[in-house]
Amino acid sequence: MASTAPESAPRYLTNAEAAAWLKLSPRTLEKQRVIGGGPPFRKFGRRVLYAVADLETWSAARTCESTSDPNYPVR
Repeated sequence: MASTAPESAPRYLTNAEAAAWLKLSPRTLEKQRVIGGGPPFRKFGRRVLYAVADLETWSAARTCESTSDPNYPVR
């Protein structure tokens, strides 16, 4: 029996897909997994996957209105 549900966006993205979705380098996400500060991720065996909802929440938390905003990332 075939499903009648419409095709929806994937719930989980690979590192490369998540990086493209965020318009970041895949290497940036890899580095953030090691040092922290990146979006939450899930490990399934050797695979690293990102939930789209987590990416949306993480990116929304980084909204700034100016460079003097307290949320503005400092290097």
